[in-house]
Amino acid sequence: MNNFSNNITAFFSEFGKGRKMVLSTSEGNRVSSRMMSVVRINDRFFFQTDATMKKYHQISANNYVALCIDNIQIEGKCTEIGHPFDSTLFCDAFMESFKGSFDAYSGLMNERLFVVEPVYIERWIYKDAIPYIETFDIEKQEYSIVKYIGK
Repeated sequence: MNNFSNNITAFFSEFGKGRKMVLSTSEGNRVSSRMMSVVRINDRFFFQTDATMKKYHQISANNYVALCIDNIQIEGKCTEIGHPFDSTLFCDAFMESFKGSFDAYSGLMNERLFVVEPVYIERWIYKDAIPYIETFDIEKQEYSIVKYIGK
């Protein structure tokens, strides 16, 4: 494996199966963000939402979104893929990570399942208290880690 492959594999392994993340969406000049329950399956990120919500309409207008947690920012292309119950893989992962949300929302008629294909990931990491910016350009298959030097 090359440097990119090794590092992106390690990143996804550290990330784990499911996390609560901030999802940012936009339409026109309006950006909004909210907490979401997100699961990772095969290095893609999945979430569900009601088709009547603002985020649903913003994604329909502009399918480029960002997910954020702690010191990690993930930019990606978001696609609606059906109802949550259409995907056994999603249901199993979501139930394992977020059983309460699965029980409360996944079976509702207006729920829709989305997948985010990451295109760019940026993470701040610290080595011996020194900050570095780690980036993964997934489209170009490029990895970098650069010491942050503020001026």
